Amino acid sequence: MKDWGVTEQNASARLPLWAGRTLALLGILLVAANLRAAVTALSPIFDEITHDLPFGAAGIGLLGALPPISFAVFGLVAPLFTRRASLEVVMVIALAAIVAGHLVRGLSTSFWMLAVGSVITFAGMAVGNVLLPPLVKRYFPDRIGLITSLYATVLSVSTLVPPLVAVPVADSIGWRYAVGMWSVLGVLALLPWLGILVRRPDSRHVDAEVEEPGKAAMGRVWHSPLSWAMAVTFAASSLNAYAMFAWLPQLVHDMAGSDPAQAGDLLSIYSAMGIPAGLLIPVLASRMRNVGLLVYLGVAFFAVGYLGLLFWPAQATWLWVALAGLGPLLFPLCLVLINLRTRTHEGSVALSGFTQGLGYVLGALGPLVVGTLHEVTGGWQWPLIFLLITAAAVAFAGVVIARPGMLEDHVSARAARVNVR
Repeated sequence: MKDWGVTEQNASARLPLWAGRTLALLGILLVAANLRAAVTALSPIFDEITHDLPFGAAGIGLLGALPPISFAVFGLVAPLFTRRASLEVVMVIALAAIVAGHLVRGLSTSFWMLAVGSVITFAGMAVGNVLLPPLVKRYFPDRIGLITSLYATVLSVSTLVPPLVAVPVADSIGWRYAVGMWSVLGVLALLPWLGILVRRPDSRHVDAEVEEPGKAAMGRVWHSPLSWAMAVTFAASSLNAYAMFAWLPQLVHDMAGSDPAQAGDLLSIYSAMGIPAGLLIPVLASRMRNVGLLVYLGVAFFAVGYLGLLFWPAQATWLWVALAGLGPLLFPLCLVLINLRTRTHEGSVALSGFTQGLGYVLGALGPLVVGTLHEVTGGWQWPLIFLLITAAAVAFAGVVIARPGMLEDHVSARAARVNVR
């Protein structure tokens, strides 16, 4: 097969940032703005929703579990979609699913309709999660760190904003508008990608050859130590983040005596730590020889934050929460490494699907395990110890990630060993 990816990357590398790539940049950033809104827009207005669509704690638990489960399932299968269409075409379909899902949620007349709409939305978001790194590699191979920083920061902001506006909008014009209004953002994200397809209609045929992960690549990625190290790192970041999103308010209430308003502020501090991490980590990773140091830094932040909450929860609570919130710097690190550790679009798609799909499978266990440990023990010591152990496991993955080399080199070396045998 002709190496279209290398030719295209070399051509892109000769371009200034905006020349010929304005629509792609806007498209990437607008997609990022859509990838978390549906996750955080619902929970602040559950009380308003249950007045119209009665459901209890079990229903809330199901809706809370849908994002990581959907991200895992559809993240693993997303690379298969690119075997039949280009990245741009698949992204348009994913955005259309996000828009449709928002509208179904806003028009829901039953709990199950709300759940189905949520699955549709999260499925589109999962595919968008997987495709963004390969799209960055395709259009900005010369500025992978910068563009990853920009869209990781937009992701963090899109996590913060919906909870802030959901309650005021629901109080003023109703919860259906507070849920469905995010479809407008999805429509805006569609426009740049439709513009790219209109301007480059021939790309759908050429790109399918470039981007197709192929059965061989999809199989080999399961046997690469780098793939597993990336997945473990991503999983630990997701597991800790989702566990803290779910349980931090109750944890600081019980251990530090924080009132509900203070607990909400502390959760905002935890979430806000993703902004500086998203801005700095991809740029640093693209310039560092040993990115393993950033993995160890994330582990250290987790450890100090959790130890502070274990031993001095009522003293400088905000500091321990902020440090624990810096631990998920592993998330933007994994996003940029998907491109820095692959040579081709094929490798990027395969590694992105594997890392995020398997990572979210394990990450979905975080809220469940932490909640179960809290219920069994009646305290927060063992849940925090569990989170400490998961963070420490990343240090071993960091040893593998720190080794130089590309995914394609790893799978080629393994194939060569198999052939020798």
